[in-house]
Amino acid sequence: MMVWLYSLLSVLVVSAISLIGIFFLSLNEKRLQRILFILVSFAVGGLFGDAFIHLLPESFGRLGAGLETSFYVIVGILIFFIVEKVILWRHCHIPTSVHHPHPVVTMNIIGDGVHNLIDGMVIAASYAISVSLGLATTLAVVLHEIPQEIGDFGVLVNGGFSPRRALFFNFLSALTALVGALMVLVVGPHIKDLSVILLPVTAGGFIYIAGSDLIPELQHCGSMKDTALQFLAIILGIMIMTILRIING
Repeated sequence: MMVWLYSLLSVLVVSAISLIGIFFLSLNEKRLQRILFILVSFAVGGLFGDAFIHLLPESFGRLGAGLETSFYVIVGILIFFIVEKVILWRHCHIPTSVHHPHPVVTMNIIGDGVHNLIDGMVIAASYAISVSLGLATTLAVVLHEIPQEIGDFGVLVNGGFSPRRALFFNFLSALTALVGALMVLVVGPHIKDLSVILLPVTAGGFIYIAGSDLIPELQHCGSMKDTALQFLAIILGIMIMTILRIING
């Protein structure tokens, strides 16, 4: 029951982040872009930190440091690659620009729904292993969701939605995380090692998101000051994951 409680509360918190866009309506594009660059950098550190400091060591401990674990990591990378390609999903953290075109509104809603479904699955799978691993994975997802949901909200508004309608559809797509969590919680006990297998798959997905989607977005900012801030934010994200690992043993 504790796994169910922690999992469902965590995915509800993650889903609620979809409403965060309303707080950034008053910001001009330049200030918003600067904030997003820092948040994206922080997310990079959080995702890499969770993958390499939490998920992979746990995977090696349960599956061994051999071919099987490495195979599932690669599977995770390929799954996120395929999802991104098939439904034209991109993690829209930075406002639309010449260098960062957004997909159409419909594809953004569908893609965000699939993404949140996967988030719910990996959160529940992590809690099924341990509460500390579940908390670390939830934090990594939250760090990634904040800039993404701001970007998604902007895409919907720029696509013709009113702010209220954009919030509604953003929240609706975010609720698929609850579906994903329930799928793992209900089906997981009946499939041997499902939660354990999802750990390296999740690690591969987080590595793909941070390395393929987020870091390239940070390359558009060229000043030394902004680069230093980005680097510090990445380090801070990694440090938080490291501290969580030390605290929880």
